[in-house]
Amino acid sequence: MTEFIRKAEKVWEEFKDYVPTYDEVCEILEKEVVNIEDAAKLLNVEDKNSILLMASKAKKLTRENFGKVILLYAPLYISNYCQNGCVYCGFSCRKNYKREKLEFNEIENELRAMKEEGIDSVIILTGEDRIHSPVDYIEQACKIAANYMSEVSIEVYPLLEEEYRSLASAGVVGITIYQETYQKEDYKKLHPFGPKKDFEFRFKAVERALSAGFHEACVGPLLGLSHPKKDVLCTLLHAEYLLDRFPKAEISVSFPRVRSAGTDFVPKFSVSDKEFIKFLIVARLYLPRVGIVISTREDARLRDALIDVCITKMSAGSKTTVGGYVAQEEEKDAQFEVEDRRSVAEVVDSIIKKGLRPEFTNWVRGVGSL
Repeated sequence: MTEFIRKAEKVWEEFKDYVPTYDEVCEILEKEVVNIEDAAKLLNVEDKNSILLMASKAKKLTRENFGKVILLYAPLYISNYCQNGCVYCGFSCRKNYKREKLEFNEIENELRAMKEEGIDSVIILTGEDRIHSPVDYIEQACKIAANYMSEVSIEVYPLLEEEYRSLASAGVVGITIYQETYQKEDYKKLHPFGPKKDFEFRFKAVERALSAGFHEACVGPLLGLSHPKKDVLCTLLHAEYLLDRFPKAEISVSFPRVRSAGTDFVPKFSVSDKEFIKFLIVARLYLPRVGIVISTREDARLRDALIDVCITKMSAGSKTTVGGYVAQEEEKDAQFEVEDRRSVAEVVDSIIKKGLRPEFTNWVRGVGSL
C-alpha cells in the first residue's frame, strides 16, 4: 500500500521545479485523463489565466459527475480526552484544560439541538483515548445518532477491523481520518508519543473500515505540517488506490489547513488561499469521480467561491467543542478555530443562490456490502 507514497515522492522530485506554459496547460486539459505527472505540473502553475482555465475544466467535471448537489453535514464532538502528544492539536494531552465527555443523555440533547438547526448528517468525533472513550461508548453514541440523523459517520482514533464492523452494524456508514502528513519523518516529529505515533496503523485504518462494511471514506493531510505539494500528491494517489480497491465505496478527499488551536505550534509551511484553491482544482482534474470536502476551517467567502467549482460536501453550523450545540459558548478549548460561523440556514441560502442544491439526505443507506 505504501507504494503510492514512494511513487508520489518520485513524481514530485521529477517535476518540483517544472512550471508548464499556458499552451502546455491547455494541452493537459484537453486530455481525457490527467495523469499524476500532469497533476504534479499543474500544482506549480502560477499564471492567473492558466488557473482560471483549470477552474473552468474542474467545474465542468464536477457538474458532469455530481450534478448540482452539495451535501451538508456537521461534526459532533463527544469527548476531548486524548493520550496523544501531537504538537499542533488543540486536543493534545500536552494542553492543560478541562477534559469533558458527554453522557448519553447529553449526546441526545446535542443531536436535538443540531436537528433544530436543520442538520441531518453528523460526524461523531473524539480524541484518542480508549480509556475515557472506549469503542462501546462510541458505538452507543452512534446508535443514538442513527435515531436522529439520516447519515452517521465517525472521525475517531483508528480501530481494529472487528471494531469497525460493530460500528457498521450500529448504523455508521462513513469514516474520515486524516493522515496529517504522509511524510514519515515529519509525522514522527509531530507525534512524539501516544498511540497516534504508529503511522502504519493509522494509515491502514480506512482499508479496515471499508473492509468492515463502511460505504464512505474521506482522506487527506493537514496542510502546513509538512511539504504541502508532496502531501497533495500522496492524497491523490491514496484516494485512487482506495477507489481501485473498493470500487463500490464513495471516496472523498479534503485538504484542511492548520489553524490556531491554542498551542504555541508554528506550522512548517504556510498555504496561501491561491495555493489552496489550486490544490482543490488539481484534485478535481485528476480525480473527477472523487468527492471533495471543505470544512468551516475556511472562511465563508472562500467556501462560497469553491462550491461553484469543485466542492461536493461541506460542513455547516459547526461547533468544535464538546457540548457546543447546547451550550452555544465561545469556542475555548476547541480542537481548532472555526472561520465560517454562519448558521446552517445561512449556508443553505448561499448554496441556493449559486443555483446549487443543498442536500442532507443519505442516499447511501441500504447499499449492499462492499
